[in-house]
Amino acid sequence: MSMLTDFLREHFLLVGVIILVMNIITLVAFGVDKLKAKMGAYRIPEKVLLTLSFLYGAVGGLTGMYAFHHKTRKAKFYILVPLFAVLQIISLCVLYI
Repeated sequence: MSMLTDFLREHFLLVGVIILVMNIITLVAFGVDKLKAKMGAYRIPEKVLLTLSFLYGAVGGLTGMYAFHHKTRKAKFYILVPLFAVLQIISLCVLYI
């Protein structure tokens, strides 16, 4: 195993906290963007929302999409965000199981 894999396995609680924080940040970002859309204000770029989802925030992104009814009709969101979530869950299963 690599040093990184060893580190991640030894610090699973830290990894879990980081992933939880990323998901909360992503969820809030989707909510803020929806609010800004309703107000006609400057929006969070789609690239930022997708990047947050990619960086282990996909579950928060999915939750935000459906809780706020936001970006659910855009193909790149309804395809990529669930794909990121599946890949993230698989990667965590491979690492920790």
